[in-house]
Amino acid sequence: MNATAVRDALERARAHAPFLRRMAGREPAVVAALEAGDLAGALALAGAPVETEATVAAQLRGERRRLALALAVGDLSGLLPLEDVTRRLSDFADRALDRAIRAAIEERTPGAEAQGFVALALGKHGSQELNYSSDIDPILIFDPETLPRRPREEPVEAAVRIARRVVELMQTLDGDGHVFRIDLRLRPSPEATPLALPEAAAITYYESSALPWERAAFIRARAAAGDIALGERFLTAIRPFVWRRALDFGAIGEIRALSRRIRSHYQAGQRFGPGYDLKRGRGGIREIEFFAQIHQLIHGGREPALRAPATLDALAALGAGGRIGREEAVMLADAYRLFRTVEHRLQMVEDRQTHSLPGDAAALDNVARLDGRADGAALLDVLRGPVERVGTLYDSLDPPGDRALPTDHDALLAALSEAGFADAEAAATRIVQWRGGGARALRSAAAQAALEAVLPGLVEALGAAPDPGTALNRFDAMVAKLPSAINLFRLLEARPQLARLVGDVLSLAPTLAEMLGRRPELIDGLIDATALRPPPAVPGLAARFARTGDEDYQAMLDRVRRAVGELRFAQGVQLVSGSSDPLEVAGGYARIAEAALEALGSATVAEFEAVHGRVPDGELVVLALGRFGGGALTHASDLDIVYLFTGDHLAESDGPKPLGATQYFNRLAQRVTAALSVATAAGPLYEVDTRLRPSGGQGLLAVTLDSFARYQREGAWTWEHMALARARPVFGSEAARAALGGIIADTLGGERDAARLLADAVKMRGDIARHKPPAGPLDVKLLDGGLVDLEFVVHVTQLQHRTGFAPQLDEAIARLTGAGLLPAALLPAHDLLTRILVAMRLMSPNAAEPPPPARAAIAQACGQADWEALLAALDVARQSVGEAWRRIAAQAGEE
Repeated sequence: MNATAVRDALERARAHAPFLRRMAGREPAVVAALEAGDLAGALALAGAPVETEATVAAQLRGERRRLALALAVGDLSGLLPLEDVTRRLSDFADRALDRAIRAAIEERTPGAEAQGFVALALGKHGSQELNYSSDIDPILIFDPETLPRRPREEPVEAAVRIARRVVELMQTLDGDGHVFRIDLRLRPSPEATPLALPEAAAITYYESSALPWERAAFIRARAAAGDIALGERFLTAIRPFVWRRALDFGAIGEIRALSRRIRSHYQAGQRFGPGYDLKRGRGGIREIEFFAQIHQLIHGGREPALRAPATLDALAALGAGGRIGREEAVMLADAYRLFRTVEHRLQMVEDRQTHSLPGDAAALDNVARLDGRADGAALLDVLRGPVERVGTLYDSLDPPGDRALPTDHDALLAALSEAGFADAEAAATRIVQWRGGGARALRSAAAQAALEAVLPGLVEALGAAPDPGTALNRFDAMVAKLPSAINLFRLLEARPQLARLVGDVLSLAPTLAEMLGRRPELIDGLIDATALRPPPAVPGLAARFARTGDEDYQAMLDRVRRAVGELRFAQGVQLVSGSSDPLEVAGGYARIAEAALEALGSATVAEFEAVHGRVPDGELVVLALGRFGGGALTHASDLDIVYLFTGDHLAESDGPKPLGATQYFNRLAQRVTAALSVATAAGPLYEVDTRLRPSGGQGLLAVTLDSFARYQREGAWTWEHMALARARPVFGSEAARAALGGIIADTLGGERDAARLLADAVKMRGDIARHKPPAGPLDVKLLDGGLVDLEFVVHVTQLQHRTGFAPQLDEAIARLTGAGLLPAALLPAHDLLTRILVAMRLMSPNAAEPPPPARAAIAQACGQADWEALLAALDVARQSVGEAWRRIAAQAGEE
């Protein structure tokens, strides 16, 4: 079957491709293998050296000739998939370039090592997807220090002469054809720069002066020939230019503009049918490539897995990562394979770098029959649907038709009123100030152009916000702090739905608005669909935060602060947007904090050990208490933790600067606290509260597990055992965590004086009520019947009956109600009170009654129809909790 397919393909090649027919006449050995059905043998002959081809140029031309014939038949037979054909062509281009570079250097400086000169492959060559008949677009870089050159010859002069000779060897046309046409115009400023660029000058250009389309070009760049180490060093140096963490929607717009210019320039090839340009036409190869590259530029700075150079690999990665739809990825990949396959047929006919279907009916029929189809009409039928689907999808990247916000005052007022601004005059005054360059970020012509482009969509989004005036004012405050607003405006213009989300955030959440004011780039993270999903489990987050390679410790602190800030901001947006239940958000906040502690704690331990060594059999253990222990934080929560350590407190560390165990772990604990809490250039992270440690603020910061166990048995107060009911080990080895868990279980399960427990609890609750009254009318934590009362009810019941223990308060309540020890109404009361607490911390941090727009958002987040329904449900919950607490107080003889 395979042999028949090979012979049939060879016959079609002879009948319909004059170029292949000529190649077959010149390569009898390859033809013999193909006639025998031996495709593998023909491919092996293609790369074999031929004695009679003495010069490098002749050898390369011969190999190219044989490869062209064998690959064409393999392609036409269907036995070589597109990826295999393009990879073999690209590999040959690498070999040919490398041999040409080495030959050029050897001719000028015999015996010199071929170093200091590299060809960077770009375009389809760079992504190893080279066309059947294609030029190659390398950028030639040299290192003046290591480039071989003749005596008294300047490095630039030597590099240019080597480059010219390489071009000559590769593309000079003779009776044997050529190897590859070479296009060096992708280098910086080709009209003014030499053919080969010094490494340092090229780096400076790409870091400071390169155009946005050049970023996209370098998605597919690789070191292909010559001094590969030099090329990889150069590409590493400019990687931040290509893959930026802060999204540059100017680059995205530039790619779209380039696409429009291509469509305009090649108008004749845009209409589908005979003459259609498969590469540059609407819905063609270039638009599939651009579609992938646009999404890579958006997300690749944050997600290295998306940086695949090859188009098919990029589409697969984007689909798997959810950055484009999986069905879109499959559709685009299928279309790409089809278009590239037909493109190869076009080029096989006469070895021309053409991409257009023939306009002549007979010529189109010929290409179709080369492809094994009946005629040109059949070929067009196969292409028509994919071309239309690709074109439609690519067109969807364009925002709706251009609009402009009026400049006439009355018309502007009317537009703002229609958009939803109750005080249109105040909004108009703000916009006039922007247009007049009232903020530093708005004074350049480029900033004003970006402002005008985004204003229609921005006004629409902010006008639809729950509180348009507040949203506009907070947006103004954010812009006022920016050195440049261009990228922010371009981002919001390109993603109108993001502007709507920002309007909600600015209207409803002063805490998030303040974060945006400090770090507007937080908006970037919301482009990713995963920003509105719960964060992953702790191990995955900790791995994301963990120190990488030889990363500097201070750099890691900054990076983790940025990453945690982005995640916490996204959690808040989930709450404001109504995409997540506040209980899920509370769990997400806790997972983020625990992962940050794991990553920063591990890095701090490693730093400390490098100086002080390790304490034999000793390690730091961290115990989380309070809301952190319960795995349910708010946006404003601090971290209640206790530091402990294992091993003998009399031991000593084994490092260059040894310390006794107690001093060692207390200093280490201080370092971990600093890693978690001290503000760096990237901002603050968490407040850390260690006052729940044994003996409180008077005790050591870190004590041994044995000392902790003894203190809990002999010296702890009732409130400390109540706090222990929500304790959870969050840092340390599994063995250390298990040992600490055992101490906690023994403590909580021990016998105790019931009367003293009740009396202590009632007294403590009274002390809290006197010394820490509610901060506002909706302080659901401290109000009578609020969360503090509920916690007291749960912990007293747990300790009284020595059962129902779980760090998570809702789980503990479920166990106690299941055992008949508490009323079932307490679980929904807990859920409602917690939802209100989490939502209020974002939308009304002072616990006062929020403004009307926030009331509706809080009610919705808490599962209530409106604010009145929420207040009624809160009253019911408080009554349930209050009654449960009064029953406990009554047992202690208190009213």
